[in-house]
Amino acid sequence: MALSLAESAKLSTTDLQRGVIETFVQESSILDRIPLMPIEGNSYSYNEEATLPGVAFRSVNEAYTESTGTVNQKSESLVILGGDADVDRFIVQTRGNLNDQRAVQTRMKVKAAAYKFQDTFFNGDVATDAKSFDGLRKRLTGAQVVSAGTNGAPIIGAGADDSHKFFDLMDGLVAAVPGLNSSNGAIYANRLVIAKVRSAARRIGGFEMVKEALTGKLVATYNGIALLDPGQNAAGADILPQTETQGSATDASSIYAVRFGQTEDDQAVTGLTNGGVMVDDLGQLETKPAYRTRIEFYCGLAVFGGKGAARLNGVLAK
Repeated sequence: MALSLAESAKLSTTDLQRGVIETFVQESSILDRIPLMPIEGNSYSYNEEATLPGVAFRSVNEAYTESTGTVNQKSESLVILGGDADVDRFIVQTRGNLNDQRAVQTRMKVKAAAYKFQDTFFNGDVATDAKSFDGLRKRLTGAQVVSAGTNGAPIIGAGADDSHKFFDLMDGLVAAVPGLNSSNGAIYANRLVIAKVRSAARRIGGFEMVKEALTGKLVATYNGIALLDPGQNAAGADILPQTETQGSATDASSIYAVRFGQTEDDQAVTGLTNGGVMVDDLGQLETKPAYRTRIEFYCGLAVFGGKGAARLNGVLAK
């Protein structure tokens, strides 16, 4: 059974590992809820339905026309995300009276890893970084990409009419992800886009703040579905920027609707892992007088069934 990091933190047997996993959960609006399906080896192969076999009504003594369905063989590979945090023994000895210097550096390393994962979750491209995985932006095609219009669509615009048109697009986005609801997924958008959605929804309804049972976080919602900002990468750039081009608009953004699943049968977006988050206190190094903590996460991503997520592009935060 797949577990989210929030759940696995409860099962951790060491304080160091529990603290690291809890930091991942606190820092990421994706890793705090995406189920991680445990797999063997370094990849996961599966069959995706391509065409169904034929069926028909028949008369008495009439034979069926035999047919079989077809499948596409697919595979998702695990990647290695992590890093080492070294702290000089002198710093630990002389500057550790107020703060645990190793704990501070470990937390910073975890934050960077969380930012890297959620950036890759949306924007990953193995053509750019062969050591990573493809994100939703590259994976979603065809009907799973909903266009806001030739030159984009404002959220508030000139008034209620524009807002109603925008929320019609939001409803179309959610409809493109069958089964998405408040308990199994989320909608992701830039924080300024969310602010405009809140502003528009206050005028015509459909917005509220709720405390999630899963994470304990107070979040905005759209028709009961969590509306979340994936934040920024380690360089401070928005993961879902307002710099996309949509016709004549150069300040557009995208909104993603994502349904999470625990197994291939859920036909949703599922994280893959072999071992989960691993934390090693390597102690003092032989090569230099420093203490090292190593964090590694063998992870991957799968969009089973092709309709586990959808993207609305051309959104203008106006």
